[in-house]
Amino acid sequence: MFIGIDTSNYTTSVAGVDTEGNICFDHRRILPVKKGQKGLRQSEAVFEHVKNIPELTACFESFEDIKNGIKAVGVSVSPRPRKQSYMPVFRVGYAVAKSIADLLHVPLCSFSHQEGHIRAALIGNETMQNRLKKPYLAVHLSGGTSEIVKIDPLAHSSEIVGSTLDLNAGQLIDRIGVDLGYNFPAGKELESLAKTAKDCNIKIPSRLEKGNFHFSGQENYIHQLMHDGNQPSEIAYALFECIGRTIGRAINFLCKEYGIETIVFSGGVMANSIVKDTIQNRLKKQYCPIFAQARFATDNSAGCAFLTKEFYEKFKAGI
Repeated sequence: MFIGIDTSNYTTSVAGVDTEGNICFDHRRILPVKKGQKGLRQSEAVFEHVKNIPELTACFESFEDIKNGIKAVGVSVSPRPRKQSYMPVFRVGYAVAKSIADLLHVPLCSFSHQEGHIRAALIGNETMQNRLKKPYLAVHLSGGTSEIVKIDPLAHSSEIVGSTLDLNAGQLIDRIGVDLGYNFPAGKELESLAKTAKDCNIKIPSRLEKGNFHFSGQENYIHQLMHDGNQPSEIAYALFECIGRTIGRAINFLCKEYGIETIVFSGGVMANSIVKDTIQNRLKKQYCPIFAQARFATDNSAGCAFLTKEFYEKFKAGI
């Protein structure tokens, strides 16, 4: 078995994958945010992770001979695969993962949260993995990140080629959701509200600078819509449609710019069906999108567990 642990900004998660690639367990707990607040301080999130981890790892008791069954432990240690990428919340997961690995004398594999997200997007999309032997784009949309990364598997390189220039997509969703009276994180409730919209005639402008984009102007535009008395359901639908349209336009530009055909979509925002459908409808026919299943689009440690399995197998094969 291969263990994955992820302690992100708003979710504590632990997952296990067996040698056949089956998910044995996938346990998560969203960190609580008080009503009316639009996020957590790092110190608050660290405290919640410390409380959650022992309860989530208690599932180990249900597996016989787990001490001899764990072959490697993987953990997210940073937001992105960059030298200066750091957040205190990931130290909680690292401390627990290293303790388990040291106790069992098994390898400890460290990854970034973003890498785990991208790998999780391939769960259930295994037939598409051959397309990732050539350069591809990886889109990561969440509350903490809104980036488009060009990945070249042959050169073992990655480069950010598009990103938000202000707010993240998830930040915009949560801020508007809280302003409309929903609890943080507001994505699911806001999507349910948007699906009740009848006219869907509101169009929120979007602005691109090559592969980069803005979301702060959309927040101001939406506040004006709210002030003018527009229906909340119509506003919610327009919000998600705008995000999907913006990302779709950026992808079309970048695919043409770099001669890329395949795009992997991950991150909590990609669990939203309106965003996903809008992007899919905007993409030119020659491009091949790979969308994470809604379950694995949000923060999770399953992607980290799969990365650990694959790293271990390559290591054993001498690669």
